[in-house]
Amino acid sequence: MYKKQLGNTGIEVTPVGFGVLAIGSTQLNLSIEDGADIIRYALEKGINFLDTAQYYRTYPYIREALKGTSYDPVIVSKCLDSDYDDMKYAVEEARRELDRDLIDIFLLHEVRSEQDFNYRLGAWEYLQEAKARGLVKAIGVSTHHVDVAELVAENPEADVLFPLINFKSMGIRKGHGFGTKEEMAEAIKKAAGNGKGVFAMKVFGGGILINDYRKALEYAFSLDGVHSLMIGFGNRDEVDRIIEMVEGTLDPNYTPDLSNKKIWIEQGDCEGCGNCIERCPNEALYVNDIGLAYVDHSICIRCGYCAPVCPSRAIIMIG
Repeated sequence: MYKKQLGNTGIEVTPVGFGVLAIGSTQLNLSIEDGADIIRYALEKGINFLDTAQYYRTYPYIREALKGTSYDPVIVSKCLDSDYDDMKYAVEEARRELDRDLIDIFLLHEVRSEQDFNYRLGAWEYLQEAKARGLVKAIGVSTHHVDVAELVAENPEADVLFPLINFKSMGIRKGHGFGTKEEMAEAIKKAAGNGKGVFAMKVFGGGILINDYRKALEYAFSLDGVHSLMIGFGNRDEVDRIIEMVEGTLDPNYTPDLSNKKIWIEQGDCEGCGNCIERCPNEALYVNDIGLAYVDHSICIRCGYCAPVCPSRAIIMIG
């Protein structure tokens, strides 16, 4: 598969990458062996770009997938923490758990506002230091927010931007409200124009747009400044289909059916603590009339971020 230069980073990536969140405990919860098999298969098919995060707890899948092989994929990881020492721990953890001296890309994970970015300046300081020491090659930010993408586009220390975008604007935020795909596309274009590498997430809106498979991908591939799309795969067939899409051989009638999958909160297990509501990046969770958490499926993007913070493990993916 052909590769693209990721902005001014010197890193070359395939036009699609593998979002490893999907195989982990918050979504498909595959065994290490089964998840590693899918990653290894994607690498065999030519995909060279893997996205993970401290929060996902998916490092073991990647390490197992690479064991005994000569593959050397570009790996991006992320951390939610705000201070210097916590980010330092996150980078060292990734290097140790992935058995790599250098992590290609490390990001502030899911920055929600300029205020949030400023709150995490300690973590940002360490990422700059890690890059200077050769522990990380490129640094940047992942976000669902237009205003944050605009901020990163102008930040001279940021090498990459990992924004959310799709053809229906699902999950895009701006300030305390909703953003549009046009606004995010403009921020992406600006970032790329300033030499940032840009790879996009949630092009299927967390799976909700999967029935518009070709339309969703064609829109994302057409965006000015996007160098790669990060896609979650749950089996070999999904890898094959994306390869066919990139190579132009995909059946024009192909429509994967994931319409029945959804986040579900078992009301009998929910303690009403509110952790998941606070964690949800899209404000799709709320307290129902009996004081328990509930999902508004019309805006849920099924990212799975809510599940790990549930103390009673009441949150599952069904379908």
